[in-house]
Amino acid sequence: FSYFCLFLQLNSKLNFGNLERKIKMKNNIRVERAIQKISQEQLAEKVGVSRQTINAIELAKYIPSGLVMMKIAAVFNKNVNDIFELEDSDWN
Repeated sequence: FSYFCLFLQLNSKLNFGNLERKIKMKNNIRVERAIQKISQEQLAEKVGVSRQTINAIELAKYIPSGLVMMKIAAVFNKNVNDIFELEDSDWN
């Protein structure tokens, strides 16, 4: 798990020489919020980020830090890997 978080903290864009590729990460935050009946704003308050950050994470436009991922998972009483998953193309 710690290597996974370290990898993600590097950035959502990796630069390998002239090759730059975006990493996207699937998540099921919206589903978990619906199950727990909490809004983006409520989740943001519990995690200590803005509502806009939660929205960007849900839309896979932003990859959160390992700490934020851990806090989100804790709110839902889940493991980080139950909430976040790399896209298949990011393993190639």
